[in-house]
Formats: sequence, C-alpha cells, structure tokens
Amino acid sequence: MPINNLTDNGKKNGKKREVWKFHRIGDVDQVMLRDADDLRRLPELDLKLWMALSMPTRGLRFDPKTSALIDTDNDGRIHPEEILAAVKWACDAVHDPAILLKGQEEVPISAIRDSELAASARQVLANLGKANAEAISLADVTDLTKIFSQTLFNGDGVVPPEAAEEDKDTEAFIREVVAALGGKQDRCGKQGVDTEQLAKFYADAAAIVEWRDKASDPAICPLDPDASAKALAATQAVRAKIDDFYARCRLASFDERSIPILNRDAEDYRPLASSDMQVSAAEIASFPLAQIAPDSPLNLTKGINPFWHQAIAAFVTDAVEPLNGAGTTSLTEEAWLSLQAKLAAYEKHAAAKPDSPVADLGTDRLRAILAGDLRKRTERLIERDLALKTESERIAAVEKLVRFCRDMQELLTNYVNFTDFYGRTGAVFQIGTLFIDGRACDLCVEVADEAKQTALAGLSGFFLAYCDIMRPDTPKRKIVAAVTNGDSDNLMVGRNGIFHDRDGSVWDATVTRIVSAPISVREAFWAPYKKFVRMIEDQIAKRAQTADNASTSKLSNFLDTAFTTPAPAPEGTAPAPAPAKKLDLGTIALIGTAIGGISALVGGLFKALFDLGIWLPLGLLGIILLISGPSVVLASLKLRRRNLAPLLDANGWAINTRARVNIPFGATLTTLAKLPPGTVPSLQDPFKQKKSPWKRWAFLILLVLAAIMWWRGRFDNYLPERFQRFPAPPATEFVEPPADGVTPPMEVPSDAAPSA
Repeated sequence: MPINNLTDNGKKNGKKREVWKFHRIGDVDQVMLRDADDLRRLPELDLKLWMALSMPTRGLRFDPKTSALIDTDNDGRIHPEEILAAVKWACDAVHDPAILLKGQEEVPISAIRDSELAASARQVLANLGKANAEAISLADVTDLTKIFSQTLFNGDGVVPPEAAEEDKDTEAFIREVVAALGGKQDRCGKQGVDTEQLAKFYADAAAIVEWRDKASDPAICPLDPDASAKALAATQAVRAKIDDFYARCRLASFDERSIPILNRDAEDYRPLASSDMQVSAAEIASFPLAQIAPDSPLNLTKGINPFWHQAIAAFVTDAVEPLNGAGTTSLTEEAWLSLQAKLAAYEKHAAAKPDSPVADLGTDRLRAILAGDLRKRTERLIERDLALKTESERIAAVEKLVRFCRDMQELLTNYVNFTDFYGRTGAVFQIGTLFIDGRACDLCVEVADEAKQTALAGLSGFFLAYCDIMRPDTPKRKIVAAVTNGDSDNLMVGRNGIFHDRDGSVWDATVTRIVSAPISVREAFWAPYKKFVRMIEDQIAKRAQTADNASTSKLSNFLDTAFTTPAPAPEGTAPAPAPAKKLDLGTIALIGTAIGGISALVGGLFKALFDLGIWLPLGLLGIILLISGPSVVLASLKLRRRNLAPLLDANGWAINTRARVNIPFGATLTTLAKLPPGTVPSLQDPFKQKKSPWKRWAFLILLVLAAIMWWRGRFDNYLPERFQRFPAPPATEFVEPPADGVTPPMEVPSDAAPSA
C-alpha cells in the first residue's frame, strides 16, 4: 500500500486535504484519531508524525494472536505498512469504521459489510445454538471445538475415524493409522488422519512388505526369516566376547609366557571371594570367556565364564546347531568365522529394516491394506472435508474481524500516537506496577535484551531500577522500573519489593542494578543539605574512629607496660628522664584565630541580615536559593530531557520521536505513600523515644549566656544600632585650645540667618 501519497501542494486526487488535528500531552504533539474519516485517511498521515515505526509482537500487554494476524511477514515486528493493510481490510469489512475505535468485545452482525463474512458469522452462531443472536463475540469464534462439534467435516483436511460413518472397514483402518503414527487433531478436537499421514503410512507399509519379501531369499536368509533373526541376535550378543577369546588364544600361541596373565592373576579373584558372590556380577563379566590355551577351540558346554553361560547356551541353540548341525559341543576359530559369514548377508539386510511403528501391524495385515482400496476411501473422506475449506477460512476471517474491532483502537493508540501512555490508561509496554520503598512505579518495561538495555539505559535520563521478578513454578523474568517521584536515599541493589503484573499475578522483585539520575525537584532542593549533613556525619565518624583507635592503642601500650618487666639498665647508667610535656603555643594561637574568624563571619552574616530590617525574610530566602538553586536548576534541566525512546528501542521498538516525560507528567508515573484523606493520626506513641532534659537545659543556659553577653555589650559590634546595648555617641570634631588660653570667637557661617 502506498504511504504518504500527497503532492507538495497539500492536495490528493485534486481535492483539498482535510486538516489533521493534534493535541499536546506531556509536551508531546500527537495526532488525534477521532472518527472513521481519520482511519480512512491514515495512509495520508506523514510517517514523520507517527510515534512509532516498529513494534515487537512479544513482551507486550497485547494479544499475541492479534499481533500474529497483523504481522503478515512473520518477522516478529509490526511495521506501518502492515498497520495500514490491517486498517484497510477492517474498514472494508464493516459499514462504519468508527466501530474500530471503540474497542468492543462484540460485533453486531448488522455492522458487517461483507456479506460472506456476515453469513459465516451467522453460521458460527447457529452451530453454537445462538441462531437468534444479533452480535458475535471473540469467545464465539475462538472455541472451534464447539463450532464444529455438530459436524465431522470442517475444512481442515483431517478426518477422524467417526467420519467414515457406516464404513466400518475404513473406520478401523483410520484407527490403525492413528494408533501407528499418532494422528493429527481435528478442529472438532478428535484425532484423525490427513493426506500427509496417509501417504506416510502407505510408504512405510510398502517398504516393510518389500523388506520382508527380500528376507525369503535363500541368498540372504540361511534359515527361515524368524530363525535367521534369532540366530543373528544370539550371535551379536556374544560376538565381542568370542572374538576376545580367540585373540587371547592367538597371543598365547605366540608366547606361552603370557598365558597366566591372559587368564587373569589369582589376586583378581580375592575381592570376589571376600563377599557374597553373584554370577551376574560385573567383575566376572570382564574375565575371559574360557580358559586360554594356545590355539584352543571354544568348548561350548564346559568351562564357560558363569556370567556368559546363558548367552552361550542361547547362541548354541539359536545359531550354532541350526547352522553347523546338532550336537556341536565346541567351536574352532575357523568355524566361528564361517558361521559369521553365513549370517553376513542377513545381517546387512536386517540393518536396512525400515524403522516405523507401522511394522507392528504385521506383514499379513499390511499386505491386505496395500492390496485393498482403503486408501481411496480415506482420500474421498479427506476431499469431502476439504470442500468446506472456504467456509472454514471465512470463519477464521470472522475471528480476525472480531479481534480487529476489539484491539485496533489499542494498537493505534500505542503506535500512531501514545494516547494510552500519556493519557495514563496503560500502554501496551507497561506490564505492571512495582511496589518498593513506599512508592508504586507504573512505568515498568520487560527487559527483552539486557545488553541493549545496558547500552541505552543511561540515555533515557530516568532513574532506573532493574529487577529480577520470580514466582513459584514460573521462569524468572527481568524488568526495568522508572522511578520518577520521591528520592533515592533507600533505593539500592539488593532491596526487595513486589511486582503486580496487569493480569493480577504477584511476583517477588529484587533490585539487581541501579542507573542513577535525578528523580524530582524536591530531591534536588534538599540534596545540598543532605550532603552537608552526611559530610558532618562522616567527619564525626572519622574522628570517633580515630579516637577509638588512639584509646585502643593507649590501652594496649598500658597493658604491655604493666605486664612486661623492663630490662635492667646497665650498671653505672642513669635512668633516662621522662620527656617534659610541651605546650604548643602556635597551635593554641591558630585555634584562637580560627574561632575568631568563624565568630566574625557568623557575626557579619547576622549583622547583614538584621540590617535588612523588614526585608529579612527575603534575605533568608536568598540564602536558601543560593544553596539549593544550582542543584534545582541542574536537576530541572535533566528532568526535562527524560526520554522514553531508549527504553523501548532496547526492546525492539522504533520510536519515531522524543517521547518526553516532563516533570508534572513524570510525577504521576510514580506515586508515593500517603495517608488517606480524612485520616487523623494518633500522636500518642507508646514507644516514642524519650527526650533527654539536658538538651533543654543546655539551650536555656546558652540563651542566658547570650543575654548576659548582650547586656554587657559584647554583641554591639555585630548588631544594628537599634539593637545595641551601648550605642556609640555621635562623632564630634576635636578643637585644640589656643596656647594663650583665650578662646577665639566662634565663627558664624555666612549663610546663617542673623540672630534677633
């Protein structure tokens, strides 16, 4: 089907093109499919405006049978041309294509435009005992056993034994074929035969009869066929052991010193003699068949290894006596080779025996079947069944139409546009919800190719949690969940949760990998303060660990000193004086300078804030923005770049645009735990941690000390004038008195007004 066959001037077939309508959801423009006209004009929609250009048929919350009907080339992918072909077929089959956008489970018979499809739908309903029904559902067309339960001929080319009706011979023959080859299942649910199985049965039967006829040739069978088969089986059972016997005898003839070794050492019998002996023990089987002597014939009645006694007796009865004559009690090597030569032709013939269960019917029955006309009778039944193939295909077309009416709307809203995803009605790639760490993550996607996910996950901009999900008697699966709300403080590899798939099944989930990224603006706002607190905690932990190590070292040194007797000093040597403790004044000065600098910095900050007066809240807000602003801005930029396309591309999709997930929409994909509306929590906690009173007393003491220091004016240098305890007097100019002690007259400014 041609795609995008519009001319450059926006016209098609000389007519003005109707304008497509788009709507924006989540900062993504998507085409609207509103009515039958939009469906008919779908080939005119520019492919660059489609949300997807390829979709896998597996790993989705979408009926795989419907996917298989649309995927006409069976490559496991649904492409735009297949979508358009399915839409065109469905539009041509109904009066009003708008029914395809309703997602109905039933299709009214009156809505079917194709008369043959409508007739087939009525026939299906009649077969189900619903002749008066006005609509047909998917359940009606999928249960083929019910549809064809009233007839033995249904167009699938398979005839069960019951199809022979009054022909008992043909019925018995079909049962024999089914028993021998397994049969094929008919649409009515019974086992029967088709043309392929019938041909195989006759081919196997002919080969078996031909093989059996050759067995009657004296050049092939030294005895009658059954006796020859028994002789060959008995010979093959002992061939390796008899060959071993004659090989040992030839070696003994070459060098008699080997005879004791060839007959096994006496010590080899000791383990056997130390326990209850059994003739069938495997240890005995490996011993020689008989006593070894140079060029000795094999005595068939005496001195035989007990393990092989019964096999040799059968060999004598079934092979030696029939071929070499009754009363044979020994067998030379030449006679042994001659006996094998007599059976060589039959052995070759036996190896060519057809391996088919058909042989179980016996040669006589097979000859009768090949000579009769049972094949023609069965073929006539198959032809009668295939005459209904067209009607059967129409029933399949009815099922196709019902599936398209139910699933086409879901397919288009997850392919041409992503209305199901952005409309929060559940996209086909959202396979369930992950509950973990007090939140529910709705954007969960099956991991079809872990290598591709690893390569593309970071490009999505999402905070991703890869999980293994498991449930009893079900293979383990992998999913990836996008976390789009809350924070990442407690999300880590190894955490457990549960996963609810869209079928309602519950799986155990374990996080196996984390791909970090900003989750929310709220997390970014508090991130600097959390980092600062963690830094302080780390420093305190390091100092505590250092102090603990130092105290442990001092205790160890003390114990070593206390329990160790010092070596006596040499005579005439004065004991070394203990080192005097020194006071490091430089260190004290540095500490004082640091404390003074910090105090000046804090005081200057408070002075600047209090100088703002009524604008003090804005100053505090400015400090907060100065701390949290960069983190929030950076996180906002990253959150705006979140893109769903890499996650889906890794699963075989071909997303045609940036499937953005902005901040407001992303917050809806992950919901956080909160109390239901109207809940009044109780504040009485019997296990609430008791607060120590020393904190309150410490605060009061500090408050009193601060008040005393303010009363003494210690904070005057850092506070605005109106908050100072002892404000400084206004500055005056100092005039030095004259040397002669006479006060000069005061000068009056020229611009001053004359006194009264």
